[in-house]
Amino acid sequence: MRILIVDDDEYGREIVEAMLVSAGYESVVTAASANEAFGCLGIDGPLTRDTSGIDLVLLDVIMPDIDGIEACARIRSEPRYSGLPIIMVTSLADADNLANAFVAGATDYISKPVNRVELLARVRSALRLKAEFDRREARELELLQVMAKTRDDRPSKWIDDATGLFRGALAEAYLIAQADLCPASDTAVIALTIDRLDAYRSMQGDRVADGIIAQVAVAIRASAATVGAVAGKYEDGMMVLIAPEMNARSASEFGESLRASISGLRIRNRESVVADHITVSISVVTGKIRRGKDCVHLLTRAVTAVRQQAKVGSNRVTPEME
Repeated sequence: MRILIVDDDEYGREIVEAMLVSAGYESVVTAASANEAFGCLGIDGPLTRDTSGIDLVLLDVIMPDIDGIEACARIRSEPRYSGLPIIMVTSLADADNLANAFVAGATDYISKPVNRVELLARVRSALRLKAEFDRREARELELLQVMAKTRDDRPSKWIDDATGLFRGALAEAYLIAQADLCPASDTAVIALTIDRLDAYRSMQGDRVADGIIAQVAVAIRASAATVGAVAGKYEDGMMVLIAPEMNARSASEFGESLRASISGLRIRNRESVVADHITVSISVVTGKIRRGKDCVHLLTRAVTAVRQQAKVGSNRVTPEME
């Protein structure tokens, strides 16, 4: 992790740098002004030195010429730095200045004189957020790469019009891609189906049943976004979520949260045998992907399990681990 310290006070820079280096953060870069920091980040010109890949900025508020708040806003205005954590370092107890810093895009702040324990705690927290942001961006790129390989730019081929979810085939392609993109990592497949949907369709008709699926899909999209999962829908109404780098425990907890959120919609269903509203059955399967056959195995187990559950309208999550 590369950390940029921006402070016009040389002694202040050295103290903070020493605290970071002693904690194991060896890639520390310093700048004595906002303009020097812009050069380190390649803003308004080329990089002035080999500082590409900055992961965190510690930015002093009070500096001559361009103060920290203005510098923060300038850095944040660059799209490539939209996810870069910026921690303001301030001796001001003034709430208005801190409020302005957060409006400018600051992630957090620490007070002067800098306390080593507080500094390291804030730095670790900010770097964890940066790592999560990077993982989500990487997953979006992976998905775009999968789509590019199809050589087909028609959105209708990949997006289900009724639910806004990806079609099942694309979710499968994304799962298979994990064998190359995240070899031997934990991957979760969460399969979901609406309990007794066929009976509901027979009694209420296709239009009403499809409307129910669309309402459930809203909850699925919201839940998928919180963990960076890819959600897809099949023609029979079954839905799957692919969650790379999610272990069995996290996947089971996520599945239960998803089940509860859908049950909480209280969509009326007289055909349900376990409640007076729409319920879902969810199967959670987690395993390591080393080759394409592992992907097929995970998906098959999840789909088979959830179809068996749905026959009795179970309204529960069944976790399973390889």
